[in-house]
Amino acid sequence: MQQSFQLDVQFAVGRAIEKTLPTRTQFRRWTKLALEREAEITIRVVNIAEGRDLNCRYRGKDYATNVLTFVYDDTDPLSGDIVLCAPVIEREALQQHKPLMAHYAHMTVHGVLHLQGYDHIDENDAQHMEGREIQILASLGVQNPYVVSSEVAVSN
Repeated sequence: MQQSFQLDVQFAVGRAIEKTLPTRTQFRRWTKLALEREAEITIRVVNIAEGRDLNCRYRGKDYATNVLTFVYDDTDPLSGDIVLCAPVIEREALQQHKPLMAHYAHMTVHGVLHLQGYDHIDENDAQHMEGREIQILASLGVQNPYVVSSEVAVSN
C-alpha cells in the first residue's frame, strides 16, 4: 500500500560535491519504496564536519558515519530526520567497489527503515532489516549490498 509522506531534502555540502549527489527525485523514490506508513521526513546531506559533530553529540562517537537517523515522533505521521554524510558514503562506495548512486540508495533505505523502528543490534533484527533492504534495493535494480560485486547498477 502506498503511504503518503512529506519529504524535505537539504544539501549542506559545497558546490563541488553537489554535482555528485542524488537528486531530490531520486531521494523521493528511494524513500517512498522503504516507507510503510505516513511520514514527514527531512533528509540532510552533510559534510565531514557536520557528520562528525552530530555523531559525537548524539551517539558519543568522535567520527563521521554514513547515516544517522533521528526519530522525533513515532506516531502517525512518523516524523524524523535522516542525515547522510556525503564524503563517508563516497569513500565507502569506492572501497566497496559499488556505484555511488547504488550506495546512496542503500543508505537512504537503511535510514528510512531505522526511522520506522528497524534495527540491527541483534542477529534476528539484523536479518530482518537486511532482508527488507535487499528486497527494496532489488526493486531498483541494485544487487544485494551485503555481497561484494563489481557490477551493480541503479535506475533513477
